[in-house]
Amino acid sequence: MSVTNDDVRYVADLARLQFSNEETEKLAGEMSKILDFMETLEEVDTHNVEPLEHVIELEYRFRDDKSKEALSHDKALKNAPDADTDYFRVPRVIE
Repeated sequence: MSVTNDDVRYVADLARLQFSNEETEKLAGEMSKILDFMETLEEVDTHNVEPLEHVIELEYRFRDDKSKEALSHDKALKNAPDADTDYFRVPRVIE
């Protein structure tokens, strides 16, 4: 399948991108190669192949979800750049 410069400009316009003429020509060639490769992949018989999530077998290892002792109020405010006795103080963002 051949991608024309007009096809590239159309897709670029949809994505709000701008390319020079040289870039457009280069992208048209690269996109054509990608579509040609996809046509090659369509020829492969995948009838008895089960879908998979990843090419290699992965084991996900997560840490155990265990509760821990909460941070004390004093420790939480200890390194705050600006705090009063109960809260972090931040600059006003809404007038």
